[in-house]
Amino acid sequence: MRLTRAGEYAVRCVLHLASQGVGVLCARKDIARRMDIPDPFLGKIAQQLARAGVIEIVQGARGGYRLVAAPEQVTLLGVVEAVIGEIFLNDCVMRPESCSRSHACAVHCTWAKAKDQLRQTLQEATFARMLQETGCMPPLTSEATPAGRPRRGVDRLKKGAK
Repeated sequence: MRLTRAGEYAVRCVLHLASQGVGVLCARKDIARRMDIPDPFLGKIAQQLARAGVIEIVQGARGGYRLVAAPEQVTLLGVVEAVIGEIFLNDCVMRPESCSRSHACAVHCTWAKAKDQLRQTLQEATFARMLQETGCMPPLTSEATPAGRPRRGVDRLKKGAK
């Protein structure tokens, strides 16, 4: 059970927009570069997020994307399900009619309970809360660098040099 690439990219996109604030317009290419999302894929994901009411797409040369609701109101569940659809862990949970044993099956009950717990956890995870844990956010004030290459000055700060 793994989140799709589209789901991961949607989370990255919204995380960036949430870090900028509600209504702040961010250029698509900037989001793609900073959050390591292929630009064409970002366009497709953004359409799904816009349809779900998570972001707004502004067309034109000075266009981009902006978050529609406060990060406190945007949940990980809402973003993931906007792109991949409702989370189900097994076909019998999604379509009980696909299995003749679903009504009396202990495994079905376990899958259903796990799905409910996962959805509850993702519902409680707001983007405001995730922004407080900035470990996976790239710095917003400097240029992005290739993976594994530290930015100038960061090495000195980590080593305590002045």
